[in-house]
Amino acid sequence: MKRVLFSLLLAGSVVAQGQIRNDELVELTHVNQANVRTEISIPDFDGYETLKCDFHIHTVFSDGNVWPTMRVAEAWQEGLDAIAITDHIEYRPHKKVVLGDLNESFKIAKKYGDGIGFIVIQGTEITRSKPLGHLNALFINDANVMDVEDPLAAIDKALEQGAFIQWNHPGWPDDKSTLYPVHEELLKAGKIHAVEVLNYMEYYPVAFDWCNQYGIAPMANTDIHDLISGDYGWGGGKMRPMTLVFATERSEKGIKEALFARRTAALFDGKLVGKSEYLMKLIQASLRIRRINDKTIEVTNISDIPYEMTNGGKLYLFPCRKTVRIGIPKEGALVFENCFVGMKQKLNIPFEWWSSIL
Repeated sequence: MKRVLFSLLLAGSVVAQGQIRNDELVELTHVNQANVRTEISIPDFDGYETLKCDFHIHTVFSDGNVWPTMRVAEAWQEGLDAIAITDHIEYRPHKKVVLGDLNESFKIAKKYGDGIGFIVIQGTEITRSKPLGHLNALFINDANVMDVEDPLAAIDKALEQGAFIQWNHPGWPDDKSTLYPVHEELLKAGKIHAVEVLNYMEYYPVAFDWCNQYGIAPMANTDIHDLISGDYGWGGGKMRPMTLVFATERSEKGIKEALFARRTAALFDGKLVGKSEYLMKLIQASLRIRRINDKTIEVTNISDIPYEMTNGGKLYLFPCRKTVRIGIPKEGALVFENCFVGMKQKLNIPFEWWSSIL
């Protein structure tokens, strides 16, 4: 039996190094990284699965420069769990050479995603100048009916399909994150469900407060147009921004339910934005604490989210997937400096939480 197992392992190693096709050609299968995925470690909690998502992505079917299948391949390789294809309705500079209606890019991406077990959500972007700006409609079934002159009518047509409406990059293009009367009307009517607190490489602190004021979900998305590796690196590069979704199940249905329940957090540049209840649960699930003696503890961060904490004037750093040895913090609030629950509000955890797990 051992000889059989050894023979199988040996055969497998040969395949990994080079697949012999004939006497004159040997295929180097190990060079192809298309089937290699980087796993992002962000823990689950309270029965929720923490799904890593990007809900703002463009392809050649609007003003992007990448084919829809590549968007899925990139996201799978980088460790995401779901993306939404959100090509523009009104702005399609390649439409003379890239044929297809407003649903075509999703259909192509969805077929490929289904083949590799990856979740692809249908969306589109309503693209108007300020004061309205740009809004994504997610979980639609037909973008064509939204191609109308009145953008408010387009929003209504999306809502008729059960859409989740996300307000995109509120600070673009004039560097002013302004809540206009049209937004207030839409928010009060329940027609905007989320706002991007980060888009691409800029974030909007005032939007942190809008999430609390209007009960909308914080989102962080790439709004990517070119190759993801060009903007965020590849393999050891900077982790792309993402929306964390705390879902009851790993499916499009589970993501949709979680979004409408506002169970999200925005993760970008080592920062987290979200409700205190979810951020606290993430921290609890991420940090493992072992008491060494009356003065010293070890803290292991099992996640890919770095945490920065202050207590009594001291700064404590908990790097991703590292263990640090520190003195036991003193009584007083534990302030997580990179976790935001409002524009100028950082996550503040009572010392009793810390002492309870020592």
